[in-house]
Amino acid sequence: MTTSKVTYQGDLRTTAIHLQSNNEIITDAPTDNQGKGEAFSLTDLLATSLASCMLTIIGIKAREMDIDIAGTTSEVTKVMAADPRRVSEIHVTITFNQELDDKTQKIFYNTALTCPVAKSIHPDIIQKLTVNSKSY
Repeated sequence: MTTSKVTYQGDLRTTAIHLQSNNEIITDAPTDNQGKGEAFSLTDLLATSLASCMLTIIGIKAREMDIDIAGTTSEVTKVMAADPRRVSEIHVTITFNQELDDKTQKIFYNTALTCPVAKSIHPDIIQKLTVNSKSY
């Protein structure tokens, strides 16, 4: 089954339609590569996919542990390298909206590293993960 249909719109922009849901993503080339930077770049999506995947797989583990992690956030930093132009590092910081004990944080940290996107990214790309929980 086909996952998506991507159409080049011109001016270094694409639209991607997820065929099952009909949701759309717009991408632009970044300003440092001749683009407008008005939407996610393709490498932004790579880095963002890693963070979304990590949160999703943690969500599965949290559900098994009967812990509600709704409101948990992730911040993503993508580091580019030149020659060849490529993503060299992805830094993901996950912040839980609640206080978690060290054991639970460690479980979630280790779970995040097993997400399918993390396992699919080339090993030359450094993945740095930080997990924090709010303390009150």
